Amino acid sequence: MSTAPGPRDRGRERDRDEEGRARNQRPRDGLGRPLPYGAEGVDRQPEGVVRTPEESVAQAQALLDAGRPFHAHEVFEDAWKTGPEAERGLWKGLAQVAVGLTHSARGNTKGGARLLLRGAEAVAEWSATSGLPRPYGIDVAELADWARELSARVAENSDDAVPIDAAAHAPRLRGGTPE
Repeated sequence: MSTAPGPRDRGRERDRDEEGRARNQRPRDGLGRPLPYGAEGVDRQPEGVVRTPEESVAQAQALLDAGRPFHAHEVFEDAWKTGPEAERGLWKGLAQVAVGLTHSARGNTKGGARLLLRGAEAVAEWSATSGLPRPYGIDVAELADWARELSARVAENSDDAVPIDAAAHAPRLRGGTPE
């Protein structure tokens, strides 16, 4: 057990970021789970970053490939919150897919399966409504099929709550095989 001081031991009520907003400063593991203060975690994704859609897709894919879907979710969440209103459904659906993969990798198979399915339906609905089957090179139909299939596999094992390997099950946002 870590003996590093927590926020209250440092004389503060809550952890705060550089702008003074409440933000848990505990280190995180690759799946976004908080670790004890003083433990070594992975670098966190900065919040509120404005990226081009292409940068968002590329950065999220790199994080998914590295087995860090929670962090990919944060990239998609930034795109959802900072992008055009007309694209929010796409980015929100992608964030749900990433967090579904996160929960599945953490062993929360019931929640993971539901979120994967919800994300699949959201991106498919957005694509049908927008008329854009490949926004920013994302093969929406293939991604939605992948998420539905993984949701079904995860749901089959929900009684056992067996975590999946996030990197081994990472989707290819732009289709095809890993580069």
